Amino acid sequence: MEFYIPTETGEFLAFCAAVVTGLFGLFALFAPGTALKLAGLQTRENSREGLAFARSAGGFYAGLAIVALMMAQSWIYMAIGGGFALAAFGRILSLMSDGSFTSKNLLVLAVQAVLAGLPLGYAFGFL
Repeated sequence: MEFYIPTETGEFLAFCAAVVTGLFGLFALFAPGTALKLAGLQTRENSREGLAFARSAGGFYAGLAIVALMMAQSWIYMAIGGGFALAAFGRILSLMSDGSFTSKNLLVLAVQAVLAGLPLGYAFGFL
């Protein structure tokens, strides 16, 4: 199996979304404390389960992205896009109902929307 870098624009954009997803995942996997701080979260003094959760979530993101990069299939790109679309939907719900309307949340919402739109646009033939 060879590593494939797409030449078609739509697939390349989906590929880039998978790369960014993988980088986010690897960051959370290897620097969970920093990742949690950037997200505005903290662990309790005597408990390390938060770090374990951040590492495992980062591993999930990284694993999904690595499979997408290795397989280069629209169905896997669709999984990444669908995941980010639902994450963006959850953030919108939080903005509306939890009183978390901040510029940081709007920025993360925009990133999630782009990371959802690029692979879904390719998978559904819009890009």
